[in-house]
Amino acid sequence: MSVSRIARRIASPKKAITTAAMAAATAGLVLTAAPAHAATTSSSAQAKAIAHQLIPNAAQYAAFSKIVEHESGWNVNATNSSSGAYGLVQALPGSKMASAGSDWKTNPKTQIKWGLDYMNSRYGSPTGAWAFWQANGWY
Repeated sequence: MSVSRIARRIASPKKAITTAAMAAATAGLVLTAAPAHAATTSSSAQAKAIAHQLIPNAAQYAAFSKIVEHESGWNVNATNSSSGAYGLVQALPGSKMASAGSDWKTNPKTQIKWGLDYMNSRYGSPTGAWAFWQANGWY
């Protein structure tokens, strides 16, 4: 391929991304994209405020917050393209959160309640869940 053809491909952003993706795939690498709907500052701030209300203990809130930050970046609509995990706490499947409310797809309070119940039942507390997350990279 000539230098001018390569330059034309690079000049087109869409073609450049496609070329980079193909090169990465050929090399055995996987490229991932950011979530389609990143959390806005106000929506993540609102979710954090709700979590503070539901988790008044500073240490427990901090642990919960660290997990949510790693899992979804406080994006209520976050979806893992590989597993299908959904929401702030990346429930798998996301529909499990329906046990906390029928508005589980869009309501941060419902997702936080479900996540907190999950962490308490499985790990004893958010700090227990965070300790497990640190050791394993998941919870």
